[in-house]
Amino acid sequence: MNKTELIAEVAKKCAMSKKDAEKAVNATFDTIAETLCQGDKVQLVGFGGFETKAREARMGRNPKTKEPIEIPATTVPVFKPGKALKDQISK
Repeated sequence: MNKTELIAEVAKKCAMSKKDAEKAVNATFDTIAETLCQGDKVQLVGFGGFETKAREARMGRNPKTKEPIEIPATTVPVFKPGKALKDQISK
């Protein structure tokens, strides 16, 4: 499912226009992203949580030339599914 299909499904389930559903979905994604940028977590009970993790700098190899390259430190978003979501998927 891509974003357009998600918006269409939300519009159908909530009996709203696709335009309103798009605003709601975009606002949700923007709010999650802004919260993660501030370094905070987003917990959705029964679904899961979003947080950020710091990756340290490390050495890697260019697969083409086999030269060692330094991969810089970075912060990445991480999703941890909640128990209810895990149980629903495993059925």
